[in-house]
Amino acid sequence: MSETARTTTPDESPVVVIGAGPVGLAAAAQLLERGLPTVVLEAGATAGAAVREWHHVRLFSRWGELVDTAAAKVLAPTGWPEPDPDTYPTGAEWAQRYLQPLADALGDRVHYGARVTGVARRGWDRIVDAARSTEPLTVRVRTAGGEARIAARAVVDASGTWELPNPLGADGMPALGEAAAADRIRYRVPDLTDPAERIRYAGKRVAVVGSGHSALTALVAFADLAEVTPGTRVDWLLRRGQVGTAFGGGDADQLPARGALGQRARRAAAAGHIGTVTGFRTSAVHTTPDGLELESFDGARVGPVDEVVVLTGFRPDLGLLSEVRLDLDPVLQAPRALAPLVDPNVHSCGTVYPHGAAELAQPEPDLYVVGMKSYGRAPTFLALTGYEQVRSVAAAIAGDRAAAERVELVLPETGVCGGAGLIDQAGPAETDGPAADAGGGCCGPVAPVRLSLTSGTRG
Repeated sequence: MSETARTTTPDESPVVVIGAGPVGLAAAAQLLERGLPTVVLEAGATAGAAVREWHHVRLFSRWGELVDTAAAKVLAPTGWPEPDPDTYPTGAEWAQRYLQPLADALGDRVHYGARVTGVARRGWDRIVDAARSTEPLTVRVRTAGGEARIAARAVVDASGTWELPNPLGADGMPALGEAAAADRIRYRVPDLTDPAERIRYAGKRVAVVGSGHSALTALVAFADLAEVTPGTRVDWLLRRGQVGTAFGGGDADQLPARGALGQRARRAAAAGHIGTVTGFRTSAVHTTPDGLELESFDGARVGPVDEVVVLTGFRPDLGLLSEVRLDLDPVLQAPRALAPLVDPNVHSCGTVYPHGAAELAQPEPDLYVVGMKSYGRAPTFLALTGYEQVRSVAAAIAGDRAAAERVELVLPETGVCGGAGLIDQAGPAETDGPAADAGGGCCGPVAPVRLSLTSGTRG
């Protein structure tokens, strides 16, 4: 994968896709369909490495909404057994039955153990204007064999946000004492079917922080554990001033599994296994002989608790893009043109307008941030949205402007009245976990309504 000594023009270089997750692999399939040479760089040892980390979580989406159309064409010649489109996979099943077979079908285009450490314009830092439209982008990658630099016709960053969970601290910074208590704090949905995990939490007092679908998933699991294990007790800490719509839209949700999860969590809270504390914005963690005490910015305290599960969302790692020119929204850290369309102060995942290459492009020519990372700190990303993003981006890279501008997206409604349902006295709900998680949690079956709009058009 090392850079050649001769001068390479941008058109001769491959498109480099960062990340072999659902959206990155879909991007590769879309690029392949257009005959564009493509390289996929994946830091993990397998396809869908992040998805495999939440292997025990069942998605809200059916198989029919989890397979990209171009990817299905890549898989067809391999004899791939297409799953029942009306069933719901777990993260493990999504990775094993779709993502890994797709990566295998893409063959040597996918490189594992290849961590991207930076993207730049060959020979020029971000300050210099010269040659930004003539010299190729370069991608610095670290592998077991050392470092390499790859010239790229374009770069599609689908690296996601999984590796940067938001901290416990409500001000966006780690709470005082959070690092010192790291051995008792988790930032993922626990797998209580795993014996070691079950022992860790059984009979303990646990604080769950967050109001998204990942938090609801954890609450239901802990309530089930409390039914069979005396002494198990959960404190649910919400930053918002009231529970409000945290349980979702119920029967009005066009994603039945998502609505059902909220109802299960509501019943668990009503059964007495979960104590709810609203308006709690953590400022500090105090380690005491009896456990951890959490302190809010207003001085209120919860605890002592034995364990804390923090499910307050994720944020993008922008370090690898520090030498290219970005135009990001100062609040969400999403592409500036996309941010108003995904702002959780305004939208739920069911009211996000169709968007594509036009909203995802950056001032740096031929650079696109896609997938969960494109949403910055905004929650509830849809896998379907990611697939449509990369279809449009692949068209743009191939020079098919008409196809790039023609964006079609199916939008599921949450049943909580769009963005207004996400607002309460304390402001917007904190960002969800890995979209139940990391790309699938907000996607799923929808009403038969399809929007077909020009990119950037709102109505």
